[in-house]
Amino acid sequence: MSSQVVPQTMGQQFGRRSWAEPWKIKMVEPIRLISREERERAIREAGYNTFLLRSEDVYIDLLTDSGTSAMSDRQWAGLMLGDEAYAGSRNFYHLEDAVRTYYGYKYLVPTHQGRGAEHLISKALIKPGDYIPGNMYFTTTRLHQELAGGTFVDVIIDEAHDPTSTHPFKGNVDLDKLEALIKRVGPEKIPYVSLAGTVNMAGGQPVSMANVKALRNLCDRYGIRIYLDATRMAENAFFIQEREDGYANKSIAEILKEFCSYTDGAWMSAKKDHLVNIGGWLAVNDPDVFDVARNLVVVYEGLHTYGGMSGRDMEALAIGITEAVQDDHIRARVGQVRYLGELLTDWGIPIVQPIGGHAIFLDARRFYPHIPQDQFPAQTLAAELYLDSGVRSMERGIVSAGRDPETGDHRYPRLELVRLTIPRRVYTQAHMDVTAEAVKAVYDAREQTRGLKMVYEPKYLRFFQARFERL
Repeated sequence: MSSQVVPQTMGQQFGRRSWAEPWKIKMVEPIRLISREERERAIREAGYNTFLLRSEDVYIDLLTDSGTSAMSDRQWAGLMLGDEAYAGSRNFYHLEDAVRTYYGYKYLVPTHQGRGAEHLISKALIKPGDYIPGNMYFTTTRLHQELAGGTFVDVIIDEAHDPTSTHPFKGNVDLDKLEALIKRVGPEKIPYVSLAGTVNMAGGQPVSMANVKALRNLCDRYGIRIYLDATRMAENAFFIQEREDGYANKSIAEILKEFCSYTDGAWMSAKKDHLVNIGGWLAVNDPDVFDVARNLVVVYEGLHTYGGMSGRDMEALAIGITEAVQDDHIRARVGQVRYLGELLTDWGIPIVQPIGGHAIFLDARRFYPHIPQDQFPAQTLAAELYLDSGVRSMERGIVSAGRDPETGDHRYPRLELVRLTIPRRVYTQAHMDVTAEAVKAVYDAREQTRGLKMVYEPKYLRFFQARFERL
């Protein structure tokens, strides 16, 4: 593991001391590897879509880090303190205090998970004909923006679309692209800039503090709001601490709060950074936006003091917010991801560089250069990896990109990736070794692999439920 992340990782034989995760295991959940024959039957019945596999048929589950992390003993204890009053639960006020303390926003609207918050902000601010610039799309975010009548416009820097680029902040907004859009459509047609920390679809790539400051200055000139997808902002803060001048001696909590101060609000899928299995929130500084969102949450989620969560869920979330910003936790979390990524890099396996904060992204274009994009190379790779070893990953390429709503044609993203997403505090380094060896085995057999054809396609977010057959 990189000494930049967790110093002294390779043992005393190299003159350094080994490190260990900042927790110990207190309870275990048994897992098992089913036979190759059983895996072949399982992936065929799932239509070669890893989302449609049963979890009991999965050995190491790297489908997502959403809601799959391990809660701490304090979070589990917090479940016993749930105030399940329909209105005014004390746990809501604990959650509100935690968000204000660590993120700095004035007003909080709880939701059942992140896409509930995406829905609220889209309904509250977007009008038909609006344009929403952002640093690369995310699937559910863009869909909510489109359903509200808006058009997403990608204004991320060009390096983000190049998996071999080692730019340290590939999540940065290209300010020239953004200003060109503002001048073309007018600032009144842009309700907000949609800014994501550690951009998921680019490989978990961070945004620099310098970039968000410059973005704030540009948006202030035109009177445009900035709303932040804060889902993995604690990880983004780590990369700022590691890579950006002036932040090495600041804590993750300090960096996170400063970054948020340059935005007008944020939505959060608490199932990621905040170490819980369900939950989310929308937080804003504008009382008028808050008033609209607080009214809408009653229509779509639940009362404004629970928003689709139970009291015990909100208590575990409030505790998770505090745990998520601890420096030793973030170092170990990113360190485990890098451990896997560096194993694959050492073996010459093509992945997105630099290694991101929450996942390793295999580059399916370079993995399978003989498979055309409309034969779904990333979907194929995810299926092959499961067949080899029972490791579940997910496609982040042409299937996830969906179809253009106007033409009906496939969108063809430059990035055709498979995501190996590491849940927080769940797997050991031995699981990472098994995963790396499985990827290598599939890579070694790559020339014999053929693509897939899609045989069922749902209308929205097709990557969740689409089905495929072998060519």
